[in-house]
Amino acid sequence: MENKYFNRYQSLCKSLANLQLSRGADIDAPFVLPATVQNFNLTFDLSWKVLKELVTQEFGMTDFASGSPRECLKAAFSVGLIDDDKWMDMLKVRNTLAHDYDGQVALRYYDNIIGDYYILFETMVRGIEKYYKA
Repeated sequence: MENKYFNRYQSLCKSLANLQLSRGADIDAPFVLPATVQNFNLTFDLSWKVLKELVTQEFGMTDFASGSPRECLKAAFSVGLIDDDKWMDMLKVRNTLAHDYDGQVALRYYDNIIGDYYILFETMVRGIEKYYKA
């Protein structure tokens, strides 16, 4: 893989490691909720972009419409890079969080982010790491 693709994958791994820190953090501590949301958003954005690169570079699929997150996730699902429809739920949550100005939405989804969604990210990263080994 080209260096820029590897760098994005490394950024994804670092972002996931940062999100992992939220799993043991006290939600009542200052900045934990906003930091968790920020790390979730970054991890999600890096995930779909890495998946897009793999779908196009490794699987030769270039026909997905706009390259939007939704289209990339569908393509990644079709080639087996992800295998859970919760990714679409995650996309909806990510879009909803973009309009959360008082933290109430973040509070509602916090357990999903550090639970189910973290596990989905971790599973995906473990599944794709073979494409980034030398």
